[in-house]
Amino acid sequence: MADEIPPEAARWRRRKDARPQEILEAALAVFAEKGFSAARMEDISKQAGVTKGTLYLYFASKEDLFKALVRQSLTPLIDAISAQARTFEGSSRELLTLLLTMAGGFVQSSDRVVLPKIVIAEAGNFPELVRFYRAEIIDKGLSLLEEIVARGVARGEFRKVEPAHAARLCIAPVLLAAFWRITFARLDATPYDYDGLIATHVETLMCGLAARDTQCTRETP
Repeated sequence: MADEIPPEAARWRRRKDARPQEILEAALAVFAEKGFSAARMEDISKQAGVTKGTLYLYFASKEDLFKALVRQSLTPLIDAISAQARTFEGSSRELLTLLLTMAGGFVQSSDRVVLPKIVIAEAGNFPELVRFYRAEIIDKGLSLLEEIVARGVARGEFRKVEPAHAARLCIAPVLLAAFWRITFARLDATPYDYDGLIATHVETLMCGLAARDTQCTRETP
């Protein structure tokens, strides 16, 4: 038929459609190995198996690549967690446990866990990346956690605490797990138990947040 696409053209089109993702994967690998400052667009194009000119057809700079990686992986995670929170009908304790468990799972399994490390490591040299990451991820995540804590306080499930402080305490051990995995894990004699860390964190956090007239007891999973 006249409108059929030749097999070679179809393969070329599939290859072209796949290039942005291949470039992003290459950028992530180079950022993880060299750091953001030392990474060059030439390094990324070589890792992706494309010419530098082809790379610039899709991404204008390293900053654009970093932002695309965040929007592709971390932003959807925040959006998914927010969607869960909006429709969740259980207690604030159950909701907070669910969200922290989801975040812990991401830290344990995703190669995108290197992205927050890049932000911290390059904060002084690339302040625009810090502003972007804060607006895209940090502010949204903290706002959601604050809302959950405030919800629990209003319902009498949690004692009266400052939601902004509690939100940061909620996420701090998760960030520690992320930094441990990408910085120190290779030196561990045995693989670290990230699930155990998150479970212990949730148990300790819930005891600290529990309303004064609520008995805090250890719950066996």
